[in-house]
Amino acid sequence: MNLLALDRVEVRMGSQPILRGISLAVPEGGIVAVLGRNGVGKTTMMRAISGVYRCAGGAIEFAGKPIANLPSHEIFARGVCQAPEGRQLFADMTVAENLRAGGLRLSEGRFAAEAERIYALFPVLAERRRQKAGSLSGGEQQMLCIGRALIGGPKILLLDEPSLGLAPLVVRRILELVRDIRRAGTAILLVEQNARAALAVADHAYIMEGGRIALDGPAAALMNDPRVQAAYLGGTVE
Repeated sequence: MNLLALDRVEVRMGSQPILRGISLAVPEGGIVAVLGRNGVGKTTMMRAISGVYRCAGGAIEFAGKPIANLPSHEIFARGVCQAPEGRQLFADMTVAENLRAGGLRLSEGRFAAEAERIYALFPVLAERRRQKAGSLSGGEQQMLCIGRALIGGPKILLLDEPSLGLAPLVVRRILELVRDIRRAGTAILLVEQNARAALAVADHAYIMEGGRIALDGPAAALMNDPRVQAAYLGGTVE
């Protein structure tokens, strides 16, 4: 069963089309990757799903119900949460305070239990809980960004460019954590430029070009597709 489904979604900025009829699906418990170079519309798609951008056409359904153009807080309340590109942490607040900001809707008791779950998933955050977010390493900041998104127990995590600016070994660790998050019951829609890393962790992948889906299929099949190898797999992840 598909947890999230986009059907011919269009987004415009003024008169300029950004998304040109995007259709994709994320099954319950799945990891789906969306790959593509800068400027093809990946982040725009994520923001349309989470309600930051309005759709000019098409439909978005989550758990079988339409969510396109609902207010962001309503979409969040239904179980859709985004870990944004660039992390967007509160640099002068501690790790614990950033997590609390992500769980403002939770009671103190529920937040305490959720925070312990996040600390178990990311032990380094437990060690740094009183440290300011701005003083963390890039990898630690990305873990905090993901942990803040997970604090309310979403049904799906929209994970936007988690490898951005990170060393290859850190990228590997972040993507291992993506598998852990799925095992804990959260589906993941992963947007990445690092095609090799994303295909290694995803079940299914879509490739975006010019605001459209140019190709999709099982991640393992795309990893071996000569077109994908030529266009996207020139580099390696150590």
